[in-house]
Amino acid sequence: MNSSSPNSVEKFDNTRANEYGRQSRIALAGYDACQDLAACMLAASLGSRDSAKVLAVGAGGTAQEIIAMARLEPGWRFTAVDPSESMLETAKQQLAANDLLERTELVLGHVEALAPDESYDAATLIGVLHHLDGDEAKGHILRAIRARLKPGAPLIVAGNQYAYASQPLLLAAWGQRWRQHGAGPDEVKAKLGKILQGADPPHSEAAVQQLLHEAGFGEATRFFSSLFWSAWLTCKTG
Repeated sequence: MNSSSPNSVEKFDNTRANEYGRQSRIALAGYDACQDLAACMLAASLGSRDSAKVLAVGAGGTAQEIIAMARLEPGWRFTAVDPSESMLETAKQQLAANDLLERTELVLGHVEALAPDESYDAATLIGVLHHLDGDEAKGHILRAIRARLKPGAPLIVAGNQYAYASQPLLLAAWGQRWRQHGAGPDEVKAKLGKILQGADPPHSEAAVQQLLHEAGFGEATRFFSSLFWSAWLTCKTG
């Protein structure tokens, strides 16, 4: 799960790509549950159909959103887009291990790299927005996704919200989460310092809703929350 800004791409080098699955499951309590529920929400939104074409933006790393959707819907096919070569290669390995390469097109680059006549039944943007600096970059990727969705198509958006320092209790609990998984005091301190400096999440759920509205999406339904993290389903309007 990566972003489309140059600074964000640099974060996801070989070292981080190799440890991404483990780190994500510690940092986000309920990581796999969120991915499973995202698949369920899309399936419920799309209704009964034998096939669907789904765009997974920032799917590098675990590719877990694709794995979860593919397990639930054997007729769906996927396009996985990520600007980090290391993260996309890690995703490719995970997809191969789950026999999903034949159902997935891998695209190294940004959403804009897709052919302009591509049209998708649904999309996911998981773990991306908080890695993009500023509302302009966040709005840009949302608009790029919208341009490639069919009318009324659903979009899953998931990621961190709140300015981290504004939620000291949640931040402290996040540090305890790492301690729960064996991190010592110095490592916990380093993790807390890194999260405070390394991302720019929307500062509220209302801010997420505003970004979606301005990009051409409707009211979002939140279906998952875990400390700073939340996940929503919205649909393209117009």
